[in-house]
Amino acid sequence: MTSKDRHISREEVEKHNKDGDLWIVVDAKVYDLSRFKDLHPGGASVLLDPEVAGQDATEAFFGLHRYEVLERPQYQRLQIGVIEGEKSILHGRISGAISGVPYAEPTWLTPGYHSPYFSENHRRFHKEVRKFFDTVVYPDAIAREADGKRPSQSVIDAMTAVNMHAMRMGPGKHLQGRILMNGLVKPEEFDYFHELIITQEFARSSLRGYGDGLLGGKVIGLPPVLNFGSDELKARVVPDVLDGKKFICLAISEAHAGSDVMGLQTTAVKSEDGKEWIINGTKKWITNGTQDYNRFADYFTVGCKTEDGFTVILVERGPGVETKQIKTSYSTTAGTAYITFDDARAPIGNTLGEDGGGIFVILSNFNHERWVMCCASARSQRGIVEECLKWTTQRKVFGKPLHSQAVIRAKLAAMISRAESAQHWLENITYQMCNMSYRQQANKLAGQIAFLKSYSTSCGQETARDAVQIFGGRGITSTGMGQYIEHYHRTIAFDALLGGAEDVLRDLGVRQALRAMPKDARL
Repeated sequence: MTSKDRHISREEVEKHNKDGDLWIVVDAKVYDLSRFKDLHPGGASVLLDPEVAGQDATEAFFGLHRYEVLERPQYQRLQIGVIEGEKSILHGRISGAISGVPYAEPTWLTPGYHSPYFSENHRRFHKEVRKFFDTVVYPDAIAREADGKRPSQSVIDAMTAVNMHAMRMGPGKHLQGRILMNGLVKPEEFDYFHELIITQEFARSSLRGYGDGLLGGKVIGLPPVLNFGSDELKARVVPDVLDGKKFICLAISEAHAGSDVMGLQTTAVKSEDGKEWIINGTKKWITNGTQDYNRFADYFTVGCKTEDGFTVILVERGPGVETKQIKTSYSTTAGTAYITFDDARAPIGNTLGEDGGGIFVILSNFNHERWVMCCASARSQRGIVEECLKWTTQRKVFGKPLHSQAVIRAKLAAMISRAESAQHWLENITYQMCNMSYRQQANKLAGQIAFLKSYSTSCGQETARDAVQIFGGRGITSTGMGQYIEHYHRTIAFDALLGGAEDVLRDLGVRQALRAMPKDARL
């Protein structure tokens, strides 16, 4: 029996209630704080309070600290035993587990509920994917979001081992011959619901900057190569990118034009011998575009003005390509870049799609990009709902739980409604994607996905505001109880802007609907 297993009565704990001899109880565990008292970040007086010293301080502790504090080695060493005849019943994050908090999980994962979309294979796949992201990705996400470095290569390599990079591209020929998640799903059986699972579990186990940093540029930059590149180009580029050996980003946005794709000013002209493109211009806010000692993009999927209109070209890092980091409101782990092309050259064979046909390449790519953002947005909102339900249960005001206040319950109701509606709309669109070709998706789902993306991110912004109100000052503090609320509130604008601003997408959805209006329809 270790000292931590020593059985101690509550009467014994009560005797140790003064300066120099200070014990407390948290969740049936006994801690000796006698020497720690003066190191306590909140000061010694908090621990010497008569309602804390020698007492059960569980409620007071969880009013100020997250469970993870108890799991840190320096505080685990303070435990000297357990209360006689009692067991600990509280827990924090459990790797791989399904949360029991209402609405913390989508309906299809909630015990007792059913779904027409998810099969038993999806459920088995989800179990392993959650375990993977909780154990491999989550610790790195916390560390890299804080220090701003590129996601660890060890994580990228672990994802390569189960072909996670390939699966994040969705269903397709690129999966052929690959063993997916240790054989859990066959390449020909992998569908958009499998990809949805990956994206949502990634969002659940990540932070916003790290989420883009862990090769978010590949998710949006590689599909044009897969879908519009020549066989020779794909054979040369795709394997190394899917194996995490080389990196790619999508370079569309400029300081002069964002959602207005046709307003881009970066140009590409053919060399005199017609064998190369010569590219000049700048791109801004490009995810994974930087180059430093950690290295990001080796390839850039670039939108350019050409003689025939608008063309997409794969540019390789080399002479004439310069990148520098842009600091934004989320972590530099995302590798957000400003890119300058100064007579950069690319072989004509690097053209994606037809000369002048770039608008179709980009618009069809937007559908998948925006759908991925919808997946992440819906799941992230659910994580905030879980945080708020936990907090309003353990936080006491006027001697009662915070959720005893009607105004708080109203905010919770709105947050839950938004998360549920976004998820169910998402699942419906995902089902349509599973039953349409890539070209059909581009034709029929552009408006639907635009509406959903605009709706999801506007819901996220409302939820972020409500969550800060619920957490109060903790919701604007980057550490402690409200750290995830502060982070979500600070970075939610990325969801609202990347892939198209909300107003632009709403307008796109309406214009798509008007184009489909039957000419014989009358009131």
